[in-house]
Amino acid sequence: MLRPVDRPRHGLATASNNRQQGVVLLVALIVLVALTLAGVALVRSVDTANLVAGNMSFHQSAIQAGERSTELALNNWLQPNNTMGNTTLHNNATGYVAAGMNQGPAAGQSWDAYWTALTAGGLTPINGGTDAAQNTVQYIVHRLCATTGAPHLANCAREPASTNTGGSQTAGGIAPIGNNRVYYRVTTRIEGPRRTVAYIQTIVAL
Repeated sequence: MLRPVDRPRHGLATASNNRQQGVVLLVALIVLVALTLAGVALVRSVDTANLVAGNMSFHQSAIQAGERSTELALNNWLQPNNTMGNTTLHNNATGYVAAGMNQGPAAGQSWDAYWTALTAGGLTPINGGTDAAQNTVQYIVHRLCATTGAPHLANCAREPASTNTGGSQTAGGIAPIGNNRVYYRVTTRIEGPRRTVAYIQTIVAL
């Protein structure tokens, strides 16, 4: 007795293979898109890190420039004029305010607005120039006194009297030693690359 011979179903096999290839292509496209998005995210992350590092570098450069400017204000302006008989520090001068105890930004006023008002009022900051790092550095010195004139008449902020073994001996112990050094506030503004702006304030006693 003859048995029917099974014939291969080529049509069904071909359709199945096409479906499998279509699924593989879809998965490959999804993986490709995911890899592309991951690559873009990595590039953006690296760019952001480089930008942050660059900004920190510019900020650090601005701070260093401000510290150099403070030293310049101390060595080239305050100390040379703080000598016996010299009355230069008793009155206002270019970049110097003799009665600056209560001067500073008003409530709600930004430092930039305050600085613009200072320079517009004729107090042109000393050392206006650009250094090698392209930082524009300026500073203004305020004497922490209520009025102009000699410090002993201008109600100036002073160091408190000190007590040490160098004082005279009294019945109650060691007498305090008076201190005539006056406080000065040096405000430095640094404007650098990428719109970097920094302010540094230093209080010195002379």
